[in-house]
Amino acid sequence: MLCAIMSGCGVYKKYESQTEVPDNVYGQLPEDSPAQMLRAEQMSWREFFTDPYLQRLIDDALAHNTDLQSARIAVEQAQASLKAAKLAWLPSLSLNPQAGVSGTVSSTGTVSGASYTYNIPLQLDWNVGISNSVTVNKRRANAVLGQAEASREAAQANIISAVAQLYYQLLLLDRQMDILRATDSLWDESLETQRALWENGRSYSTAVNQMESSNLSVKMQILDTERSIRSIENAICQLLLITPQTIARGSWESTPDLPVTNYQVPATALLNRPDVRLADHLLEEAFYNTAAAKAAFFPSFSLSGLLGWTNNGGIIADPGALLMQAAASLMQPIFQQGKLRASLKIAQLNQEDQLNNYVQTVINAGNQVNECLADCKTARDKDVLYKRQVAVLQDAYTGTHELMDNGKASYLEVLTAQESLLSAQLNEATNLYNGSQALIGLYIALGGATK
Repeated sequence: MLCAIMSGCGVYKKYESQTEVPDNVYGQLPEDSPAQMLRAEQMSWREFFTDPYLQRLIDDALAHNTDLQSARIAVEQAQASLKAAKLAWLPSLSLNPQAGVSGTVSSTGTVSGASYTYNIPLQLDWNVGISNSVTVNKRRANAVLGQAEASREAAQANIISAVAQLYYQLLLLDRQMDILRATDSLWDESLETQRALWENGRSYSTAVNQMESSNLSVKMQILDTERSIRSIENAICQLLLITPQTIARGSWESTPDLPVTNYQVPATALLNRPDVRLADHLLEEAFYNTAAAKAAFFPSFSLSGLLGWTNNGGIIADPGALLMQAAASLMQPIFQQGKLRASLKIAQLNQEDQLNNYVQTVINAGNQVNECLADCKTARDKDVLYKRQVAVLQDAYTGTHELMDNGKASYLEVLTAQESLLSAQLNEATNLYNGSQALIGLYIALGGATK
């Protein structure tokens, strides 16, 4: 009867993991979604990031980053706690030997009538746990282990994402440096041409000054870009836990290509995200905390026994006699000043709070995927326009420069064409970088980089 009553109170019920995700969790998706995201949850980071330089950097970061090492230690601690919880079913066994001497001390300091006693008991205690508290504690420890593992995977994904973003930012700066240096070379030629025109009386000194000022502006941008490159390299070194140094890297062509194939991301892909699984394990722990609070209302039953050797009895004997003792106890809480009911109420409210947290985490994850998909589509559409704009401005610059050489265009027209072309080239590179960042963000948002 007792077992039947207790089974109805939920103490023995096992937690069922949250596996349902709303079909419209992503909201209204763009018409075109990245093809690379097909089975993203099954792709390891090595499959997604194929640049060998980037792979080497990620390997070093995963091996040396302190945040990831702390997460690994937390997992090992949780594993040790789970192992202890599993062994809680077994009785505890302890040995507590004792020895003593007693007698009378005279005024002269001599001891008379000394007697020696000893006890060598082997004690066994076993909490039978009729309220299933041992099972609840074991399952709760397993939920804590799941939290630690999810946190470790989240730390790994964050590190991989950070290294990849910094790496591609470094490639962007390299690309911008190439554009600026090529522009600087062209503008040097334009400045020399303008000076020649001025010396021949076909231009004014103001035109030379204006052209030189624009040329100096490009040279200052080169210096600023060099400084930005050093900053990004130092940031990568911090992640790798190494001293500041030059980072080996590939070329701009190694950046991820913007996708062009339609694909709808399944809602269940969110279940691979570490933060979603962490929220699920937090809810699981709260569930078992509630079960433990319910179990506290039921009686606890324990057995204890003692077996050993002693000479401490009614008659002092040596060798001693066998020592035996056995006991059983049953404790039923009756009145605990409202503490048990308060603990149950708090546990139930915490479980409700963790359920709300899980729902919010799923909604946030869907919103993040929607944002990344929109960024990917925007970058892809703008890439077509930027390529066309650069081609048009390149032709405009070449034609204007030829007109200036023949005295049919002013230096202001050349300056405008030069600046417009430079701006378009830099914007094109920045857009491709933004697209790669969105692609990385989408990969992480769907639970990637955990393998």
